[in-house]
Amino acid sequence: MNRPPVPLPAEHIPPGTAEWRTPDAERWLAAAPARWARPLWTLLVLVASLAWDVAEAPVAPCTSAAPCGTDWLGLGTAVVLLLTLYWVWRQPRLALVGLAAALTGFAVKGGFTSALGEPSAVAFLMAAAFTTAGIIHRLAAAGRQRARALEAAGPVAQPLPAAARTFRRGRLSFVLAALLLGVAGFGCWQVQQVVDAYEERAAGATHLSGRVTALERDDDDIDIVEVEADGRTHRFETAYPEDFPVGSRVDIVVNGDWAALVAEPYDAVGWELLALVGFVAGLAFLANGADGRGRSQRLRREPLPVLRVLVREGHDDGRTWVFAADDPEGLRPILHFHSLYAFEEEEEEEAEDDDGGDAAVVELDKITEILRGEDPPPPLREAVLYGVPHAGAEVAFVAFDDEDDVEVSVQCSVTAVKSAGPALTERGRRRHEREDPQRPFDGIAAGMTPSAGPRTWTAHGFSRAVGLGLLLVQGGGIWAALADGPSWHWLWLAVGLPWLVTAVATALTWRITADRDGLWVTGAWRVRRVPWNVITSVRHSDDGIRIGRAKDSSVELSPTGWAWLERRLGREPHALRTAEELRALLLHPDLRPLEEAPAGRQGMPVGPPLVALSTLWGVAVLLLL
Repeated sequence: MNRPPVPLPAEHIPPGTAEWRTPDAERWLAAAPARWARPLWTLLVLVASLAWDVAEAPVAPCTSAAPCGTDWLGLGTAVVLLLTLYWVWRQPRLALVGLAAALTGFAVKGGFTSALGEPSAVAFLMAAAFTTAGIIHRLAAAGRQRARALEAAGPVAQPLPAAARTFRRGRLSFVLAALLLGVAGFGCWQVQQVVDAYEERAAGATHLSGRVTALERDDDDIDIVEVEADGRTHRFETAYPEDFPVGSRVDIVVNGDWAALVAEPYDAVGWELLALVGFVAGLAFLANGADGRGRSQRLRREPLPVLRVLVREGHDDGRTWVFAADDPEGLRPILHFHSLYAFEEEEEEEAEDDDGGDAAVVELDKITEILRGEDPPPPLREAVLYGVPHAGAEVAFVAFDDEDDVEVSVQCSVTAVKSAGPALTERGRRRHEREDPQRPFDGIAAGMTPSAGPRTWTAHGFSRAVGLGLLLVQGGGIWAALADGPSWHWLWLAVGLPWLVTAVATALTWRITADRDGLWVTGAWRVRRVPWNVITSVRHSDDGIRIGRAKDSSVELSPTGWAWLERRLGREPHALRTAEELRALLLHPDLRPLEEAPAGRQGMPVGPPLVALSTLWGVAVLLLL
């Protein structure tokens, strides 16, 4: 049954604060970006077109006149493109800058007119135009949401609570940015060291012209080109063997025992890749930190609109969900974000000395419950939301943590506000009820009829598909590990095979049978009996079903399907429905079966037979190879 929202004392609600009610929330959600402009679709289109254009672009051969050395311009272009792809998702304004830079480089390189004859280039230009239109639409929608939030809040404005005014954003991002940019700088320095070392040796080397006599690949799959020059045969590693056909003439430089191809003088790809990753990640963190710092400063700069809402923390990911003030069951989320607590310095010092031992015990109990999966879902709480909510905004709110608290807490967002999507439609409401751990089970119980015989839930199509996929991975892993005879790969086999066997056996044949006295839970290795009087909770999480037991460890089945894919295909996850019906039986004893389950209904684990099958497969591999 749903608990009523935890009330917020009147002294913490500024005078004149308006309630954000369902009609206003509906208007706010109606202003959200259209489905076509969602970052996922625009990003997929842009990535696909960019990959096609890169794959179709001609690669200039390595020659003595134009050697394949370090391409700093290409490295910078790659940094801009990768950052743009990330910013399309997280920083739309910066994404517009990145797209403008990419299109400018595209025009300088080949020109738009010449690109019209290349399908891949046309596809990239169209994808860039589609992405730009999507970003502009998202920014315009955020402006409309801001205007409607201001209408709902009315003329009342209040300064942030004192704790929120001392909250700082971006520190960790700046630290990570400095470290990653330092790594990128080190990678560039190492590249330059490789270049300088080559140029120093080449300056005092003898320049020769030779003929390619052979191309081969060594035992480590490295391409080798043999060049005969001045009566000697030289062997060089190459990344582009197609540029050096047998019989062609190439230039080399020789300095004692050292020699190099002029067309492919050195290999600094590893350091270039390190620099690329460092620059992309470092600049991404730098932009995130600067954006978060700027938004939090604007939040503290002047009095803000305030709204009375309901909030709840997500049970699995800690995300804060905001609901309308007149939605006491929390069925229609409006927006969500991640948040952290904000404290005043004086309060922090007092909290360190106030009931520290009792607080530690309580926190330890909560952690134990979370690890066992027996922690109760977080309650809905009344809250006051500070700021103008819209896509990409920063907000803060004041609320109790739960019904046992005696003091309110202040929390500030650490990720941008995101709209919950079309959750106020009937379809969105049903989807939220399926995903929300607070879904009331009275409706589920009403759809279940009492049964005299045992009830059984078994692995279904999606779960068996996952099991078959893992079985193929298992068979391929055994083949790959044993194909080359005794080697260190056998260590990976010894570590990963037990987990794979357990996962495959569970996904293929998991089974739960409910009878008069409790549950029969069939996993990979055994059938466990769980009486009704020791069950404390039944949950579906991480594609598994977890049955909590009093004073004992929980019973878990995993994997039991692929909930993400099932939802994307418009289906209700079978394992989620199983957990809900089991919980309904737990909360409504009158629905439990009246008979005991016979041995044939209790299930049989297939882990041991699967071990035997894997052993036979391994022996077959050793005999065949």
